[in-house]
Amino acid sequence: MSFSTIYKLSIFAFTLVFGVSGSGCPVLECWFVQEKPGHGGGLSVPMSQEKSLMFITTEAYSEDTINDLHPPADISPSRIYYVTDPAGTFCSSALNPAKGSVNKPKCEINPFMPHASMVRWASALTDSAQSPIYLQADWFSVAAQGLDEQLTLSNIMRAPLTSKEPNVILSVSSKTPSVRSRLGEEVLLDCGFWVDPSSPLHGSGFSIEWRYQFRGEGRLIVAYDGKNDRFSETSETGANIDIPALYETGNASLILEEAQVRHSGTYICTVYLPHLLAQVAVDLEIVEPPSLSIYPSPLPLLVPGQVVVAQCEASGFAPHILELSWEFTGADGKSRSLGQGSVTGHRQASDGTFSQSTRLELDTGKLRLGRGGEVTCVAKHHGEMRRSSATLNVIGVSAPSIEDSMAMVAVALVLYGVIKVLYWTFSSSDSTGTELNEKKEK
Repeated sequence: MSFSTIYKLSIFAFTLVFGVSGSGCPVLECWFVQEKPGHGGGLSVPMSQEKSLMFITTEAYSEDTINDLHPPADISPSRIYYVTDPAGTFCSSALNPAKGSVNKPKCEINPFMPHASMVRWASALTDSAQSPIYLQADWFSVAAQGLDEQLTLSNIMRAPLTSKEPNVILSVSSKTPSVRSRLGEEVLLDCGFWVDPSSPLHGSGFSIEWRYQFRGEGRLIVAYDGKNDRFSETSETGANIDIPALYETGNASLILEEAQVRHSGTYICTVYLPHLLAQVAVDLEIVEPPSLSIYPSPLPLLVPGQVVVAQCEASGFAPHILELSWEFTGADGKSRSLGQGSVTGHRQASDGTFSQSTRLELDTGKLRLGRGGEVTCVAKHHGEMRRSSATLNVIGVSAPSIEDSMAMVAVALVLYGVIKVLYWTFSSSDSTGTELNEKKEK
């Protein structure tokens, strides 16, 4: 398949995904960020930022079209850009909020300097030491983030010198800037790219790189030299990209066969062209809820004054942030907190998951456990709640239960009735005997 066909398919795929038309593209508010002039070198380079605006269309602007546009007066004319985006990469609904919406997409424009890549899997793209005349232009990089993390986008634009009408030459995007997965699942980290078919850079080859970063440490995951059709060796296993999809639609997504705790972090997808590159970042978080167990199981019978230590073990969870607590539900169905108990520190297993436990002294006197009920261990982890319960029975309690109290009342009422009847009987007999005695005396 020729590169011309590849990129024609790419533009068609992007048009389908974004559903674009010239009128459906947004007017994108951005910040133009660059180094302040006269401050070369040093570790900390002062930066300046100016308000900027991009009018975007999928077809080339005409002079009449530009004259019909009315940019706001508070933005410098030098920072107004009329962007031609044939594939409509900027025309996603995630970058086009509803009119009057407070939430707006984030956008930053930077000057871009074309340069040869130094990584070995992209070095073949610039075998010639000469820079093509095509690079003699004004180049810009645009980083945009859509609403609600629906899209992250990095575009390289070229404009003729002193012109404010750049064309999108290279676009790299991801529809999944933030991904969450359970352990053991297959994970897809989305990344796609498009190259302007009319650019002389298309057909000159490309390279793909996926790199992992976490807390200052990084490693190479996948590196593919598209010009020579070969992968660079890496120490990573269980990670790959779909080569047919890469050539057919520009799909450079990374596939992790089985999610592990060590996969949590930031993944950077970089696409190299001769003298150009663009990249997007995708955050992956592996979240696995804990499994809970209460020991001893079952809980032993308690007598008043006895103390039994119950332990709740939470295991196999990631990340390590976890809240453990205890609850007690009595015979009356009412629940109350028994506190956190004595919580241990985290322990990490060989697979990267964590475990933690809490111990609670079940003292019938101090905790007012009555005749017993349900003892529950509660674990709160990343917005989810897990519970595990065990039955606690207390025997020999002197205090009567509700049922006992009702029975005692019933017995008391019966006894009261019996006594009352006997009282009436004897009272009646005494009255009759007294009357007979009085009659005999008369």
